[in-house]
Amino acid sequence: MRVLVTGGAGFIGSHIVTALRTAGHEPVVLDALLPSAHPTAPERPDAEFVRADVRDSPAVRAALIGIDAVCHQAAMVGLGKDFADAPEYVSCNDLGTAVLLASMAQTGVRRLVLAGSMVVYGEGRYVCPRHGVVRPGARRPEDLAAGRFEPRCPECGAELAPGLVGEEAPTDPRNVYATTKLAQEHLAAAWARSVDGTAISLRYHNVYGPGMPRDTPYAGVASFFRSSLARGEAPRVYEDGGQRRDFVHVRDVATANVLALESDPQAPGLTAYNTGSGAPHTVGEMATALAHAHGGPDPVVTGEFRLGDVRHITADSTRLRRDLGWRPEIAFEEGMTAFARAGQRASAAVGGQRGRGPALSPPPSAG
Repeated sequence: MRVLVTGGAGFIGSHIVTALRTAGHEPVVLDALLPSAHPTAPERPDAEFVRADVRDSPAVRAALIGIDAVCHQAAMVGLGKDFADAPEYVSCNDLGTAVLLASMAQTGVRRLVLAGSMVVYGEGRYVCPRHGVVRPGARRPEDLAAGRFEPRCPECGAELAPGLVGEEAPTDPRNVYATTKLAQEHLAAAWARSVDGTAISLRYHNVYGPGMPRDTPYAGVASFFRSSLARGEAPRVYEDGGQRRDFVHVRDVATANVLALESDPQAPGLTAYNTGSGAPHTVGEMATALAHAHGGPDPVVTGEFRLGDVRHITADSTRLRRDLGWRPEIAFEEGMTAFARAGQRASAAVGGQRGRGPALSPPPSAG
């Protein structure tokens, strides 16, 4: 199978290219290699390479000639710095996806695997001892400032027990990035219905592993901590470190993409799959594991917070295991031990530039 991988020169995309090669497929990389994402030239992908912006219709249409399927990884990710980033997020993620899908419709490519994200759910699943499953609203700034980080039952104010979110849960994006990721799914679903195509969205959890970009507000929490340790600084853990996440290794995510591309086509439309390790850990546990494997210094819990962050988000990946036979192979302890010494990519911050541009290769979602 000949597969176009948008953002294929970046963190997750480059691992997908390797996994496709290993599985006997022919990847074709489309990446703009913009300085805002690649301040230094990345290693040349082991694949045919097209240097183009995913919003460039003629270039994308030309790249799609002879392509059997598309693996769409190009995106601007993370929380960014502030709402001033919103136009760039929408342009890169949503306009870029719309241009890609329109080009696929014109060239007859009918199979898509999309880099989705668990951030579309907002807060995770919570159970109140009195009211059962509830959906808490956004956490209030005054509560966060006072160190009250746990969401409370919207009915009675009781403490809630966090659980796993299934794909059927209502979506509730809490920031600009999350909103654009949900819009990407809606665009893909509309495209699939219009052209009788099939689309799979892999809703990634917190992806980490070798080749993550360093020192950037657009990467995930694992990258921040690893970058701090590389500088000899203690990782700074926000809130109280009790935020629950699912840290999934990038090689397992790459395998999930290959299986999704190889799977028997479903009915026309979009199918979403949560893509996580199935073993939730707190942010504090992750920081401690990295610090110990690196040899210190120990993390510092700061009590700081970011508006737009959610407290707990861990999802049930049973559907992906059942339908596609996917099994994560790299356990948390093994992955974090290796990541503590793994190389990282230079980032926009290292290159002295602010932000990330279009047609980029995504690091993991902010944690």
